[in-house]
Amino acid sequence: MAGIHVTDIERAINWWRERSPSADGVTACAEVRALAEVYALMVYFRHAECDEDTMPAAAKSAWLAWYATTPDAPCIAICSTSQGDDVCKGCGRTFDEVQHWPVYTPGEKRAVWRRITLEASAWRFNRYAERARVADGADHPSADALERAADAARRPR
Repeated sequence: MAGIHVTDIERAINWWRERSPSADGVTACAEVRALAEVYALMVYFRHAECDEDTMPAAAKSAWLAWYATTPDAPCIAICSTSQGDDVCKGCGRTFDEVQHWPVYTPGEKRAVWRRITLEASAWRFNRYAERARVADGADHPSADALERAADAARRPR
């Protein structure tokens, strides 16, 4: 059972708001309403994740529509797990994550994406960030954010 992080719910809500704006400026589309109900409960109960398997059908359908627009795999075609590394230097996934990626659920994939994005230690976030942005562009820090992080890393501690 995988958890869908609240930030992914927010992204899906915003995607739907752009895709299907309110006709009257007040009423949200059905997809936004379904996701907003899940989001509100998460905020109220202070849950960072909702269960992918028990998410209401309308909300899950709306979330999956957004998910289909995101890059599937974080791979940048520099796989060091094939060379024996436990964690890929290119994308940041573990050997097991790389091997089992095709059978992961969307929630499991997004959890891995979230972890590697927060860690930002893989080459896709530094040395090969431009290559990664060309590949999919969606789940990466902006060029400005990458530059700020690089500047901060260069500063003596």
